[in-house]
Amino acid sequence: MHATQPNITARSPAERARLVRERMPAGGLFAGHGWRISPAPFRLSPQVAEELESLGRVLLQFYRAVNLLYRKSVDGRQPEWVARWLDQGKPAGLIELQRSPALKNELPRVIRPDLLITEHGLSATELDSVPGGIGLTGWLNQTYSQLEAGIIGGPDKMLNGFAGIFGNAPAVHIIVSEEAATYRPEMTWLASQPGNSKLKVQDSKFDAFADGEAVYRFFELFDLANMPNSKKIFDLAAAGRIRVTPPPKPIFEEKMLFALLWNRNLREFWRQELGENFLKRLLQLFPRTWMVDPAPLPPHAAIPELDLTDWRQLKLLSQKERELVLKVSGYSAQAWGARGVHLGSDLSHADWAAAVDKAIASFGHSPYVLQRYHKPALVDAQWFDFERNELMPMNGRVRLCPYYFVSGEADAARAELCGVLATICPADKKIIHGMTEAIFAPCTA
Repeated sequence: MHATQPNITARSPAERARLVRERMPAGGLFAGHGWRISPAPFRLSPQVAEELESLGRVLLQFYRAVNLLYRKSVDGRQPEWVARWLDQGKPAGLIELQRSPALKNELPRVIRPDLLITEHGLSATELDSVPGGIGLTGWLNQTYSQLEAGIIGGPDKMLNGFAGIFGNAPAVHIIVSEEAATYRPEMTWLASQPGNSKLKVQDSKFDAFADGEAVYRFFELFDLANMPNSKKIFDLAAAGRIRVTPPPKPIFEEKMLFALLWNRNLREFWRQELGENFLKRLLQLFPRTWMVDPAPLPPHAAIPELDLTDWRQLKLLSQKERELVLKVSGYSAQAWGARGVHLGSDLSHADWAAAVDKAIASFGHSPYVLQRYHKPALVDAQWFDFERNELMPMNGRVRLCPYYFVSGEADAARAELCGVLATICPADKKIIHGMTEAIFAPCTA
């Protein structure tokens, strides 16, 4: 693929916005969804850009450590409750697959944290190992690189980085579920780019896999009942005949990983596997997170920092004390796309109490986590209103999604930053996610 030279001319905001709109693929990028177009990329401070550039290796090491922690918990070299928590509510077949020899060292090859820019720096809300937005960010980078230089990842890194995670596989089948059908157009665009002929977008019925090929799993593990080809894909992967990424390992789709990092019983493990500097950095990045486990505490014990002796006491907190988020940990149709997320400070007392009761009752089959809420800082943004033909100012809050693609094997694997998607929502929106009122833009330093 050849990099496109930026056409840096004195364009007006209207001309720049129209150029972006005109370059939209005929099939769109998100089925049935649009967004507000900014005439310029989102500019990061040098400090944030530098932090993002170096974060990939930290997160890759965290995934390695998570994988090791789970395996050691299974065989009794770490506390048994770690594997019990992570396996809670999962079908036996998926647990067996996760522990299979062929997959035991497999890690996700796309790492995408969701990061909020707060007054006190970056704060991660989750790590997404089955993320949308890869094609979108690739297209944004390519398009805005024609307007100016300096886009993080340039015009081609998202495309080349994604293709590079599959090594020498002669063909890569991108299997998109109906649940993820919104994202099929962006993957179709990705596969249509020059040099990407080995990428093929397939549906849930495709099963003509050949030995040595690769599969990109664009479907959640809770959705296997609607994926007729998933059994064949996983059987072939377990037999070492094809390679699947992200691997079918539900441990990497759990938000409780943040709670495990914060658990003092595991502090020495994390220190040993991450090193002091990486551990300190992740504790600054990951907000304080607790597993909502209703097991009774001894009379003299309390939940750290919350000073609660029973999770039901969470219902009694005042609205001011509820700068907290309750969310489904994973393996649930409610665990993605801002579903199953309850922001305490934004709910009535009755609604918050109902959310707490549901979280407690769900522990045995679909655990919840509680997380400190760090409010995103306000930023000034602009978008172009094509109907009114004018540039509109917008006070907003930002979520950054950096995409790290992992190439290489075992200890030689490296995570490279290939692009950053900024989602800027109007300031009155409490939870930042893709919506028609949001601006989507690539980032520049």
